[in-house]
Amino acid sequence: MRPQAPQISIPATYMRGGTSKGVFFRLDDLPASCQQPGDARDRLMMRVVGSPDPYGKQIDGMGGASSSTSKCVILARSRRPEHDVDYLFGQVSIDPAFVDWSGNCGNLSAAVGAFAMHAGLVDPRRIPDNGVCVVRIWQANIGKTIIAHVPVTNGEVQETGDFELDGVTFPAAEIVLEFMEPADEGEEGGAMLPTGNVVDELQVPGVGTLKASMINSGIPAIFVDACALGLTGTELQEALNGDPRRLATFESIRVAGALRMGLIRDPEEAKQRQHTPKIAFVAPPADYTASSGKPVRASDVDLLVRAISMGKLHHAMMGTASVAIATAAAIPGTLVNLAAGGGAREAVRFGHPSGTLRVGAVAQEADGQWTVTKAVMSRSARILMEGFVRVPDDGY
Repeated sequence: MRPQAPQISIPATYMRGGTSKGVFFRLDDLPASCQQPGDARDRLMMRVVGSPDPYGKQIDGMGGASSSTSKCVILARSRRPEHDVDYLFGQVSIDPAFVDWSGNCGNLSAAVGAFAMHAGLVDPRRIPDNGVCVVRIWQANIGKTIIAHVPVTNGEVQETGDFELDGVTFPAAEIVLEFMEPADEGEEGGAMLPTGNVVDELQVPGVGTLKASMINSGIPAIFVDACALGLTGTELQEALNGDPRRLATFESIRVAGALRMGLIRDPEEAKQRQHTPKIAFVAPPADYTASSGKPVRASDVDLLVRAISMGKLHHAMMGTASVAIATAAAIPGTLVNLAAGGGAREAVRFGHPSGTLRVGAVAQEADGQWTVTKAVMSRSARILMEGFVRVPDDGY
């Protein structure tokens, strides 16, 4: 009998952050070959969550077979001045064999501050006995600062509370997140409005020409009108995720938008970049019933937004997309702003498949350029399990 590789154990923590779940690691706990970017790290993260899985279930791993649960996070004490922790996020594809490191996860950002405190990555002198600990996070994927306000009781992270988040079954303690200067002003994708327009005519092969608002804030995102696609904005997952033709249309729009935003050089690149950009469709307020059975009235929201993540309609709303929504709503004339009624605004409450969410952003225009100083939202987080994750030793 051929000798088989033993399993290795790696310290890990399984956490919920917002409406997502992921496996959290301290950088120093990873095998030496996985402490830097590369094939070894990617193979390890895929094996941990159970990918690639042609069955689409991730049975042999920690993933939950959805874009919200096929995630991993690597944290290290930050070497950057005025920051506590460096946060690297990996979106693990379920079937194809790759990990997308191109963007952040806004939902899991809520768990980063809490994990950093649990893991001893925050100076104990900065943690109050009772009150709120301000954790300064460097988001390494996109080079941005996130400030997490984590509640503390008796010197420990307070996880329980009465804050309710649509898309999460049980209440928990509220964590306020501030995404500082969330717009992408780097080389990739250009400025916050990469085309310089609040609305573009986007030519999509096989679909036609659609009005689209494309924005880099929190995460690159493409917004289109629901009505232009024959949709209402009240759709739940079952209405779209079983319709391959609809999903193919959204992917065509996403690829066309990524090209227009300068995020990819050719359509083939989009296959290895599923996490970004996001695509979402918007509509004016309307009554609908959320996936939990909870009624949402038109008067409860300013607009409706549905977003596609990793090729499927998201069950709630990605945190990074929420930042993009907040930013776009604050810029007069974008499709998001117009769906919300137009005009100047610093916050919106939008309806998503699981309920509603309020997000805020302050946008300013100077010399024809829009900037956003920060976007704010509330989430919650808690540890689900901690200890060791085991994977076959594949020479990591």
